[in-house]
Amino acid sequence: MSDAEGPTTLGTVRFPQVVRSPWWALTRRLLMALGVLSLTVAIIYLDRESYRDNYDEVVDLSDAIYYTTVTLSTTGYGDITPVTQTARLVNAFVITPLRIAFLVLLIGTTLEVLASQGREMFRVARWRRQMDRHVVVVGYGTKGRSAIDMLINNGLSRDDIVVVDPDAAAVQEANNNGLTVVVGDATRRDVLRRAGVGRARQVIITTDRDDSTVLSVLNARQVNRDAYIVAAVREGDNVSLVRQSGADAVVTSSDAVGRLLGLSAVSPALGSVMEDLLSYGEGLEVAERELLVPEVGKQPQQLPDQVIAVVRDNQVHRYFEPGVTQLARGDRLIVVRPAQELPWAPRPGTHGEVTAEDE
Repeated sequence: MSDAEGPTTLGTVRFPQVVRSPWWALTRRLLMALGVLSLTVAIIYLDRESYRDNYDEVVDLSDAIYYTTVTLSTTGYGDITPVTQTARLVNAFVITPLRIAFLVLLIGTTLEVLASQGREMFRVARWRRQMDRHVVVVGYGTKGRSAIDMLINNGLSRDDIVVVDPDAAAVQEANNNGLTVVVGDATRRDVLRRAGVGRARQVIITTDRDDSTVLSVLNARQVNRDAYIVAAVREGDNVSLVRQSGADAVVTSSDAVGRLLGLSAVSPALGSVMEDLLSYGEGLEVAERELLVPEVGKQPQQLPDQVIAVVRDNQVHRYFEPGVTQLARGDRLIVVRPAQELPWAPRPGTHGEVTAEDE
């Protein structure tokens, strides 16, 4: 998440459909109305000899402005009138269309602003009512985009993802990618509430600074005691601090990159395999799945999948540990599978398999 703040109002909700501001439309219409006024004044003043003022029979610039305003507004007091055939034709075929355009501009501007604001308020209210058990991603930088791509590739809908970022460029990019964005700083609790963190099932925090990460985790945990919070930190020394702030999982980005670089230097083949596991869509994939009925009572090594860990009672056990030598109901498996077996590898059961927990 960038520290720079763009001109967008903080805390607002931005939807993927990018529309111009109603105030931009209002300013444009007002300028057009002023243009119509100025053009009409010029027409009247240049042909002022064809008009008569019942007060002093002379039409000057102020009279031209006065006649224009009362004519375009359809007030028409009748104290200044066209007296020549040309002036009357100009009023019929030029001033009348300008009057209609002027009224359309004024009425249309009011209706457009009110309708646009009303639609946006209704849309935000409906979005807040429907948003539940979603994923909030704080920061739309490199880490945030990669995390969102992984979520979408594993079956999560874009409609179930909310991005929080104060940077105008990041907001625009996220909107262009079909994501809803709450504009603001995630270190502020009110911004997190606007993003629906209180009803989110997961919060992913990918800020560029560890101090911002700590504050974001603290506020997210205060807003939602049950959400699963994953945070990225730059320095390994801050992992324990972020965990104490309320994060369920902490990833050290600099250490992870450093280890991958070291592995690639020591063993290019091993580095290639690790990169393959971290990528999506080709080669090998790491996935979590439920235990199926025929697999109950078996050893992890006996399954067709390459099991690397077993999740039991919310604890992760390596496949060779004595406590998980026999698989039991309720276990979940961390497996390595070929990418072509997706999409059901991360979420088994979608092809009609009976899981041990369901039975």
